Amino acid sequence: MKTVNHWIGGKTVEGTSGNYGPVTDPATGAVTTQVALASLEEVDAAVAAAKDAYATWGTSSLAARTAVLFRYRALLDARRDDIAALITAEHGKVHSDALGEVARGLEIVELACGITTQLKGELSTQVSSRVDVSSIRQSLGVVAGITPFNFPAMVPMWMFPLAIACGNTFVLKPSEKDPSAANLLAELAAEAGLPDGVLNVLHGDKVAVDGLLNHPDVAAVSFVGSTPIARYIHTTASANGKRVQALGGAKNHMLVLPDADLDAAADAAVSAAYGSAGERCMAISAVVAVGAIGDELVARIKERAEKIKIGPGGDPTSEMGPLITAAHRDKVATYVTGAAAQGADVVLDGTGYTVEGFEDGHWIGLSLLDHVSTDSDAYKDEIFGPVLCVLRAETYEEGVALMNASPFGNGTAIFTRDGGAARRFQLEIEAGMVGVNVPIPVPVGYHSFGGWKDSLFGDHHIYGNDGVHFYTRGKVVTTRWPDPADAPAGVDLGFPRNH
Repeated sequence: MKTVNHWIGGKTVEGTSGNYGPVTDPATGAVTTQVALASLEEVDAAVAAAKDAYATWGTSSLAARTAVLFRYRALLDARRDDIAALITAEHGKVHSDALGEVARGLEIVELACGITTQLKGELSTQVSSRVDVSSIRQSLGVVAGITPFNFPAMVPMWMFPLAIACGNTFVLKPSEKDPSAANLLAELAAEAGLPDGVLNVLHGDKVAVDGLLNHPDVAAVSFVGSTPIARYIHTTASANGKRVQALGGAKNHMLVLPDADLDAAADAAVSAAYGSAGERCMAISAVVAVGAIGDELVARIKERAEKIKIGPGGDPTSEMGPLITAAHRDKVATYVTGAAAQGADVVLDGTGYTVEGFEDGHWIGLSLLDHVSTDSDAYKDEIFGPVLCVLRAETYEEGVALMNASPFGNGTAIFTRDGGAARRFQLEIEAGMVGVNVPIPVPVGYHSFGGWKDSLFGDHHIYGNDGVHFYTRGKVVTTRWPDPADAPAGVDLGFPRNH
C-alpha cells in the first residue's frame, strides 16, 4: 500500500512513530493509501528544519523570494491537472471543482509574487528638528498552518505563499484524510528553487496539532476548520503567546426578496448549496424567502436539484461527488431523517442514494428542507453536506433579524433588483463577506477572506492585506543624525525640541 510520508528539510522523511491513518477513495470506499502520523519528536524535527532555514531565508532579498515564487506559479499552472487528480482521488470532488480549487489557490501565489508593494514601509521626515520616523514590517520566524480536508490544495495556498514571501518559514499540517496534494505542493516548491526547510509538510492528528500549538519556536498559527476546533486552536496558541488566525464554521444564509429574479436565485441556491457536495464553509445552507415567493422558489430549486448528476469525481459527466468518509455521510443523513420530526417539510430526501457500480462509495443525494424552524438541528448546526434549508420571513426586516441571530457570521448573500435594499443589507447584516446577487462571495486574492462572530477567532482575516499583516510585525524607527555643519554641542539628554 502506498504511504504518504512527511516532507521535512526539502526531502521526504519516513514516519517513525509507527502510527498511520487510512486514506480512502470516497467513490469506492476502499482504503488506497496510508499516511504517517507524526510523533512529538517529528514535530520537533519539522520545526527545527524551519528554524534553521529561517536564519538565511528571513534575511534574503525580496527579489530572491519573488523569483522563486514566479517559478513556483509557473510549475503549479503546468501541473494543475495532476494536483486536481490527487484532490479527486482522496477528497472525492469532481475534477472541475478540483481545478477550480487549484485556480483559487493560484490567485494567492500570484499575490505573493507581487509582495514587494505590500511590504513597503512609511517615512515621515522632519517630525522634529532633524528627526525622521519610519515604519517597517518584518517577518515573524517559524509559522504553522493547520488546514481542513475540504480544500486540500487551496487552503494551504491561502497561507504558505504569503508567509514565505514575507520572509517566514512554514510548517504545514494538512488534513490526514487527503494528504497527498500537500506533498505535491511542497515538492513543486522545491523544484522552483525554494531552499530546504522553508516549507515543511508534517502529517498527523491531534498529537501533531498540539505539538505545534505548544512549540516555543512557532511564532504564529493559521487555521481553517470547524468552530469548536478554531476556538480550541485560538485559546491554546494564544495562551502560549502565539499570534493566531483561526477561521471556524458557518451557516451561510441567502436572503431572497420578492423582486428578485427567481430563476437566477434558484440557480444560485443550487450551485451554492450542493457544489462540492456542500463540503465548504462558504456553502449556502439556508435560504430565507421573503413574502409570497417561497413556494415558487422552492419549486424551482427542486426542479434544478433533481437534474444534478451524482457520480465519481473522475467521471467528466459527474456534477457532484461523494462525501469524504462514510461516517460523515451517515451524520449528514441524520439531519435529513430527523428534519420532519422537527417540523420541516422534506421536499427532497437524498439519504439512501447509491451509484451503480460504486455501491460502497460514500454517497448521499441532494436534500431540500422547507419550512425549517430556527430551533431545529438542521438549521442550528453546520451540516457540511448537500442539505439546503429554506426558511420563511414576511419582511426584509424579519429576514435580516433572523440571519443576524445566528451565532455564525461567515458569508451571506441577498438576491434583489432593488439597489436601496442591497445597500441596506450590506451595512446591516452581521457577516464578514457579503454577496449582492452573488451566492458565494469569496473575495479575490487581493482582498481578505474571513467572517465574524463564531466564524473567526483572532483579529486577522486570511490572505490579502490582512494576510500580509498577520505574517509580519511592525517596527517604528525614530532617527536623528547630526548635521556635519554644526559644531559639537555636547551631550543633550533632553527630548528633541518641536521647533
